Amino acid sequence: MQTLSKGANAPLPPGPVSVRVSAASPVDISALLVAATGKVRDDSDFVFYNQPEAAGVRYDPDGVDVVPDAVDAAIEKVVVTASLDGRGPATFGALGGLRMDVAVAGAPLLTFTPDGLGPETALLCVEIYRRDAQWKVRAVGQGYANGLAGIATDFGITVDDEPAPVAEPAAPATPAAPSVINLDKGKVSLAKRQTVSLTKTGAPALRRVAMGLGWDPAAGGRSIDLDASAIVIGSKGRKTDAVWFMSKSAFRGALEHSGDNLTGHGEGDDETIEVDLSKLPADAQAIVFVVNSFQGQRFTEVQRAYCRLIDLDTRAELVRFDLTDSAPRTGVVMSVLRRSGDAWTMTAIGEFHDGKTVRAMYGAAEELVRGLA
Repeated sequence: MQTLSKGANAPLPPGPVSVRVSAASPVDISALLVAATGKVRDDSDFVFYNQPEAAGVRYDPDGVDVVPDAVDAAIEKVVVTASLDGRGPATFGALGGLRMDVAVAGAPLLTFTPDGLGPETALLCVEIYRRDAQWKVRAVGQGYANGLAGIATDFGITVDDEPAPVAEPAAPATPAAPSVINLDKGKVSLAKRQTVSLTKTGAPALRRVAMGLGWDPAAGGRSIDLDASAIVIGSKGRKTDAVWFMSKSAFRGALEHSGDNLTGHGEGDDETIEVDLSKLPADAQAIVFVVNSFQGQRFTEVQRAYCRLIDLDTRAELVRFDLTDSAPRTGVVMSVLRRSGDAWTMTAIGEFHDGKTVRAMYGAAEELVRGLA
């Protein structure tokens, strides 16, 4: 079996090609179908666990399968990428054991071991490309310090939707709860725009919490692939960071995303975002939790959407908010945690917006937090 060095290439014999990526800890694999412009034609040319197939290219948890004869004629190369999924080291330089293996028609052909990696969190692994009538493979090994979102942006993937409009005027507010609700009587169930102080008399301040978010397909409906995310708003009322399916960790692990759920089927939380409140920077004034439909499914196709706050030290459910209505839109702000002196509050929101990714929700999140101040 041939060993390629970084930048080297080799011809591919006829047949289906498989690229497999292995490492000491799990990594997320994806592929970009790149045209002569050096960019993808549209978002459908991005193949990953959320969108596992395009013409001639199929996602596999361990790599990518390519059938060269079935790839669209407008596509000049298929770029295989890897990104860290938050369960192992924070950078590729610390990962270890990274290796790419290429086989054709099931027969091992070559291997590539990238070197010289440091702070990178995403990597261009190899590319399968056309050169006249010949398909070839090139060992790339180029790293990105800004994660898979950086790669996607460079190749023309739309990770920024058009800015989402500010939510329509809210329905008449639910009658206000008592001026101060806390956790003294146990778990609290919130209605829209109700707020609870996350304190309990005589108990230490909360340290580690998780926001569990769940949903189900509407009765008789197809699988619903939604994405839960968290947007951090700083003291100036602007987004400072976010965790979502392309970027699962923030503030050195103070926020951690559980990973993507592709169907919405089953009981329990579909996705979870853990927050170590004690590790958040002082400037982090609010965390806005949102859910979006990357594939454009509407919330009228969803039922039983909810969020719940869990104390990770005791595993107790503290607060729950059940979304009781829906709208034909692709995003919803579920709830927000806000800093209140040395403590935190949680407010139930339940407002719908248009936006298929978390980035489309940044403006709405900023507007929301400014309005609650």
